[in-house]
Amino acid sequence: MSGFKPANSNETFTNSIGMKFKPVSAGTYTRGGCHTPLPPELSEDKPHLLNGDFDEHPAHQVTITQPFYLGLYQVTNIEYEYFAPDHRSIRGKLGFSNDDDEAVVFVDWHQATAFCRWLAEKENIPYRLPTEAEWEYACRAGSQTHYHTGNQLPDISHKNVRESWYPDPARSDGDSEVVPLTVGQTLANEWGFYDMHGNVEEWCSDWYGPYQEKAQTNPVGYAEGNYRVTRGGSHSTKLYYLRSANRSGAVPEDQHWLIGFRVAIGEFPSTEPRVISKLPLWATAVKQEAVKGERQDFDPERPYFASPKKYVQIPEGSIGPLFSNHNHVPAIVSCPNGDLLAIWYSCVSERGRELNVVGSRLRFGQQEWEPAETFWGVPDRNNHASALWCDEVGKIYHFNGLSVAATWGPLAMVMRTSEDNGATWSRPKLVHPEHTLRHMPIESVFRAQDESIVLVCDAVTGGNGGTALHISRDNGQTWVDPGEGQLTPTFETGQRGNWIAGIHASVVQLTDDRLMAFGRGDTIEGKMPMSISEDMGQTWSYQPSQFPVVSGGQRCVLLRLKEGPIFLASFTGDRKDPAPMLITDASGQEREVRGMFAALSLDEGQTWPHIRLISDDGSGREIETMDGRLFTMSLDSAEPGGYLSVCQSADNLIHLITSQQHYAFNLAWLTTPGPSRSEVHPCHSH
Repeated sequence: MSGFKPANSNETFTNSIGMKFKPVSAGTYTRGGCHTPLPPELSEDKPHLLNGDFDEHPAHQVTITQPFYLGLYQVTNIEYEYFAPDHRSIRGKLGFSNDDDEAVVFVDWHQATAFCRWLAEKENIPYRLPTEAEWEYACRAGSQTHYHTGNQLPDISHKNVRESWYPDPARSDGDSEVVPLTVGQTLANEWGFYDMHGNVEEWCSDWYGPYQEKAQTNPVGYAEGNYRVTRGGSHSTKLYYLRSANRSGAVPEDQHWLIGFRVAIGEFPSTEPRVISKLPLWATAVKQEAVKGERQDFDPERPYFASPKKYVQIPEGSIGPLFSNHNHVPAIVSCPNGDLLAIWYSCVSERGRELNVVGSRLRFGQQEWEPAETFWGVPDRNNHASALWCDEVGKIYHFNGLSVAATWGPLAMVMRTSEDNGATWSRPKLVHPEHTLRHMPIESVFRAQDESIVLVCDAVTGGNGGTALHISRDNGQTWVDPGEGQLTPTFETGQRGNWIAGIHASVVQLTDDRLMAFGRGDTIEGKMPMSISEDMGQTWSYQPSQFPVVSGGQRCVLLRLKEGPIFLASFTGDRKDPAPMLITDASGQEREVRGMFAALSLDEGQTWPHIRLISDDGSGREIETMDGRLFTMSLDSAEPGGYLSVCQSADNLIHLITSQQHYAFNLAWLTTPGPSRSEVHPCHSH
């Protein structure tokens, strides 16, 4: 292949299957962030968008010394199907890309590179994907503006400009969001390349990673990573993501209707790839010795309640990849070494493409959580949402939803595992590769009595409509969803269906093998819905629980404690105007409380004799709740909202986190009634 020489003229090269290429000469350009604030029509005056994304910086000089050819157009269906004829069977999937001259989609990175190898072997010419640096160089074609057309993009490149929920029937506009992907219909840039802004994103050869400030020559990205770079933006997103500088990425095995590719010709640059040298704090110096159950700082037979600790440690004013605006939907796991690992999403908008997952570690024996750093985040994809679980041999599982772009409607689901206390993780595996409903993990994972793993995911994108149950009988390699394709149930007393009632449901297995779930929404007789399955999630019966409904900004949790009882944490009512709930205190009298409470069942959910407020039962002090808002913790009031996640450590302490705070207490505290107004706080509080 070394005999192929790029032309020095502007002559177009046409290959054996009709693909057209133009030469790109060597040169130097500035890669990365824009030089002036973006106009309001692109930034919407949002601080995190005003100067482009954090990963577009620092801007730096790049020199391309090796001329190369680049395809005038994105690869089309007819071209790709010379290599993979079976792809014709998925033309028109979800309505997209039916015709020969439309950009090929539903092609992952491996398939795109295989197409290039096939062409190379067929023609003895070095076909390949372009590097990210080559792609931006060719896109800009000498420009330094937001687009090669200037600082605005002509209307002809606007295709379904929005934060799309497609194909969610409840929130999208349905088939009206399907647009043609015909190549070559937009304005070519100064060097003759079409569709460099939009139509479909394009795979690049690089592993994604941060820019470095110094000038570079023929950069090729990183030696390894979790995501491959995609460039150019697509239909069904906002114009901000179509800019020359904008960077996106995808799991290499991911394939959907927003990503295609373009082919380059030329020997791959000989530059050494970069190596990421700085680990995030949660992955640094992680001890590997397992801890035993004993602790010296409390007596497990006496009530113990630790003063809540703020675990969301993000500097004010952070605008990427950590965001101080909104931190929510956590997951927590107790590691075999005694550390606690918490993850949650961080964003400006819950539906935004900036939403990624950050993490923090509370090391065994320490009192404070470490500052948060990025844990997982496919760039420019809404990574909604997360679950963590540690199995009986110490393997930690991480589950996460993965959108095609914005919103939590079109989600695939990825799984990673760690066998070293969360210090390193396996490459992501797309355990549910289709981007659709029923793939948003909820923090309720456990090993069932038949040795299967049970995971729940929201079945819908709205506040009512139920939860899906996913089951793996081979330790996470494959999963089944018994309710998939079934009709939406009627969530009423005495009715049966194939889904759990309520979204964000939490599930526990009873000793007689039945499953019990509580959820949010789908209210039954004015109470939080309870669902029972006698056949491992194939079917469910519905009834009201005894507990108040939860609403926006709230999520309950269930956990089978190591000592045997079932633990529930939930809320007395709406977080903005909490309704009171009666509890019985140590004097035997009933009194009203508001906010987050704990309940304990000793008879498999039939009754809940121990119910108390999750509070230090003091005279009243202000504490932060979600997004820095304040609430008063006292004898009568507790945190009013938050999405809850819970685990139990080797010392049997129960660790409950909200969207901001970490609470720790033991079974003895749960079974001790809250004090009366005249009593001194009976538990040992730290």
